[in-house]
Amino acid sequence: MFKKVKQRKQEGKTVKKIVGITSLAIILIIGIVAFTGYMYIKSALQPVDPDSKTVIDVEIPIGSSLTTISNILQEKGIVKDARIFKYYTKFKNESDFQAGNYSLTQSMTLDEIIESLKTGRVYREPVFTLTVPEGLTLEQIAKIIEKNTDYSADEFLNKVTDSKFIENMMGTYPELITEEVLDGNIRYALEGYLYPATYSFYEEKPSLDEIITTMISQTEEVIKGYSGLLEEKQISVHDLLTFASLLEEEATAQTDRETIASVFYNRLEIDMPLQTDPTVLYALGSHKDQVLYEDLEVDSPYNTYVITGLPPGPIANAGKISIEAALNPTDTEYLYFLADKEGTNHFAKTYEEHLQNIETYLRQ
Repeated sequence: MFKKVKQRKQEGKTVKKIVGITSLAIILIIGIVAFTGYMYIKSALQPVDPDSKTVIDVEIPIGSSLTTISNILQEKGIVKDARIFKYYTKFKNESDFQAGNYSLTQSMTLDEIIESLKTGRVYREPVFTLTVPEGLTLEQIAKIIEKNTDYSADEFLNKVTDSKFIENMMGTYPELITEEVLDGNIRYALEGYLYPATYSFYEEKPSLDEIITTMISQTEEVIKGYSGLLEEKQISVHDLLTFASLLEEEATAQTDRETIASVFYNRLEIDMPLQTDPTVLYALGSHKDQVLYEDLEVDSPYNTYVITGLPPGPIANAGKISIEAALNPTDTEYLYFLADKEGTNHFAKTYEEHLQNIETYLRQ
């Protein structure tokens, strides 16, 4: 009898031991599976390749569901797992993705991808930004490039004056950069074609080609908005940028630009020289606080005291306000204007009125 009791106790211990081992094994398996799943999900929430700079073209067709979009992104290698992206998007309560063609990279986060698909543009945090103010010449932009990048001013100027690069830009932007820039009297073919703005770059050392092309591309984007008006007024893009550059250098306020534009147009209509000092300074190739009478005689196709009509090309890079003023001048009969000591412009219809303004605002 004691043998049976002892045997049963031994069997109970064996059963408990087996149950304990089995339970521990199950717990370990569950733990391993949970940990593996956690690590997989954590990895799937990260960029596929944080260091990748390769741009991948992705097309999102019209009417694509979230499942379809997720699968496309996985197939293109933009996300690691379509299901994780889908559930993450639902968890974030994101929707209203736009169809279209996107240029994405494997270094983008899920949030950046989502933002891009919602706004219809690629959204990423820039590595650095480059600001080019209105009214600068290529030589001045070169100094900004030198200050903010590893490229020297000479390298920049060599690139924008390289005949092969210019030819390439003409081929890439045929509606913007025409053969007018090849006029032998033009100092720099691309002067006035690098739009002034703040630019964001998503790699530490973008090439000079990329920096310059980005600026030219922005100019084309801005000019596209006025294509109908250009056609209506029968003004070429080159003449528009040239005219706008004169306004950019002369004016300080938007209303001044539109009124100065009317002065220039009025003068052009009667073949009267524009006589604007900034063109003299550009012809001299140097900045001066005051233009002297002897400076007005400088022999240059840019000197509007000597030539009639517009100079051969822009003398600076004009912003949107000047471009719009060039296309929408106020309706006046003014032929003259001057700026007083505070920078306020005063306009006159006749030379006599102009002389009176000189007496009133400059000689007192």
